[in-house]
Amino acid sequence: MQRRAGWALLVAVTLAHVLAANELATDRFGEGAGHTAIKRIEVAFVRDLQQAQPAQRSAAADAAAPGARKALPSVSSAAPAASAPTAKASDEAPVPPTPPAVPIPEPPPPQPPPAVAAVPELRPALSMDDPTAVVDPTPPVALPAAAATAVPAASAAVAAFDWPPSTRLSYTLSGDYRGPVQGSARVEWLRSGLRYQVRLEAQAALILTRRTTSEGELTERGLVPQRFEGEQSVLLRTKRWRQQFLSDRVVLADGSEVPMQAGAQDEASQFVQLTWLFTTQPQLLRVGQSVDIPLVVNSRLDRWTYDITEQQTLQLPFGPVETFHLKSRREAKGSDLTPEIWIAPSLQYLPVRILLRQGTAGHVDLLLERPPLQASR
Repeated sequence: MQRRAGWALLVAVTLAHVLAANELATDRFGEGAGHTAIKRIEVAFVRDLQQAQPAQRSAAADAAAPGARKALPSVSSAAPAASAPTAKASDEAPVPPTPPAVPIPEPPPPQPPPAVAAVPELRPALSMDDPTAVVDPTPPVALPAAAATAVPAASAAVAAFDWPPSTRLSYTLSGDYRGPVQGSARVEWLRSGLRYQVRLEAQAALILTRRTTSEGELTERGLVPQRFEGEQSVLLRTKRWRQQFLSDRVVLADGSEVPMQAGAQDEASQFVQLTWLFTTQPQLLRVGQSVDIPLVVNSRLDRWTYDITEQQTLQLPFGPVETFHLKSRREAKGSDLTPEIWIAPSLQYLPVRILLRQGTAGHVDLLLERPPLQASR
């Protein structure tokens, strides 16, 4: 009888843990339908990223690069470029004496006028001080001829930001949800030309595995997601879901659609978007500052605000790392998570710790366990 009671207790405890893990997965990670996983960009990681002070950007680069403004550029719409004021003749340098007259050669035969190059669409910036701003639905406005001179400067600004090479971050996973949770997690930032992927994978023991992938383009506005896919397995139960980012709307995991917001990110791309934002605008990463990002999670698109609350030294397995601690100001609704992120400027502004809280129900803590691995370029 004692043996039977022991076996019954063991089965009951096992079932309780399975149900708790399933509830954790459903509450935190959502569900949905999807198919055809995004094909991974293949890269080779060859070196450890060593800590170094971030390079100081020159004033010229800050003036030229769109990211140097305290703004997050919009996803769509266009606006006319402002023309530079014309200098007055009185402000110019003195006119040199007129040289002696020389014979005037015969003019060359007339040539056909050169073709006018098409001017790419210019996009206005989304002010960081206006968290309620959304995409301007006004149709594109015809650009003045003077706007053509802005095209080379815009191209140079895009080239001015050197996107980091493909990077892999490995984390230890710990936490509590009706009992201790242990596991591992990995984040990969992959790029090929102007294409990118951000891939996250987390595993807690042999019960829960979750993978997410964001894919899109690298632009002067940072990351522009196009597709997001997720897969979650709890024992033998697997769920898949996806989101699609279009120019004017976002298709959510449940199939509903919402209007696109400027700079919108998914739950995977947001970490790299913050890295881009603080690399191009390091003045924003100061205690007391705040940044906000429109974020798509499951079947909702909300604006998330992160407050930089403190500067903190983390003791990681490979040594101390100076970080800035970011806390989400967004209130949790139902089973929503509230994240906290620790950004390390000495490691290319990458997140070295990510803490996910669900009210008083529990938390999951990801801590970088080794220096990030990077590709050669």
